[in-house]
Amino acid sequence: MLHVRVVSPPGSTDHLVEQLATSPGVRNLVVLAGAARRPDGDAVQFDLAVRFANPVLAQVRAQLRERGSVVIENVDGAASGPEGQDVDGPGDPAGTGEPGARRRDDEIPPVWEMVEAQIRTGGAYPPSFFTLLVIAGLIGAVGILTNSQILVVAAMVVGPEYGAIMATALGIDTGDRRAVRHGLAALVTGFALAVLATLVFGLLIRWSGHTPHLYKLGIRPVSDLINTPNVFSVVVAVLAGIVGVVSLTESRANALIGVFISVTTIPAASDMGLSAAYSSWSEVRGSTFQLLLNVVLLIVVGALGLRLLRWVWRRRTAKAAAGARRPSPGA
Repeated sequence: MLHVRVVSPPGSTDHLVEQLATSPGVRNLVVLAGAARRPDGDAVQFDLAVRFANPVLAQVRAQLRERGSVVIENVDGAASGPEGQDVDGPGDPAGTGEPGARRRDDEIPPVWEMVEAQIRTGGAYPPSFFTLLVIAGLIGAVGILTNSQILVVAAMVVGPEYGAIMATALGIDTGDRRAVRHGLAALVTGFALAVLATLVFGLLIRWSGHTPHLYKLGIRPVSDLINTPNVFSVVVAVLAGIVGVVSLTESRANALIGVFISVTTIPAASDMGLSAAYSSWSEVRGSTFQLLLNVVLLIVVGALGLRLLRWVWRRRTAKAAAGARRPSPGA
């Protein structure tokens, strides 16, 4: 269940309320004429079943046309629901807002406004974004030098680049060129800074004589795994991209962590700078290709995945709404 707060221009409120009153899944509709300030208007509040959220919110957006505001909140719990039933109790087990509705967990779609808001949050690029990329690159460099896979995994988790990748993918999906430009610029700048930092770090380690013995001998299993992309690199990047989209649309944080430690982005940037510091130019080329391969595939799979999921859930939601409006045989 969601709680939606709307500030509606006075001239649009009557039509908006009329639409909401006949929409499936809308309950506890409250209208406070002239109560809103900044922006001024009428305050409209209602509870909304997640199953019907996308079409109802689309109606609200179309009605307001950027003249009001909409705030959406998750309802973590409620003491009672429609018709005196528990919201998730026997009378409304699916949280659809319809008494006696059957539970259909697989029929509850993502609320795209909330999904996009979460992705756009990851598309903010303050100085900390670039700082974390640099730190992640340095951690990865230490892991490569010492052949420590644990440190390389730690670098993958620290790196914030997946937020920029998905923000770019969302921009492609929605046709937002500004988001695409900003996302690509942040990725290019961030990875360039990470490569530069690891280059300087590698030069300092090399000139100070602290290069690990195995790395000096050319025994570099972690580096070799990173700078030799192959068909398995493509498979992992595609699968990680799919899991990332599903995780974001269905709020599965645990699976999203798995994406962070599956893609070879930060390790590739670390290996680029470190290999350049040790004049291993073939490894530089391999790591560069690995980085580009992973970033491009994640963006493409992200954009295609978002579009496909929208299409799938739009069809399923339309069928669910049609079924909710269809009169029962005994009516």
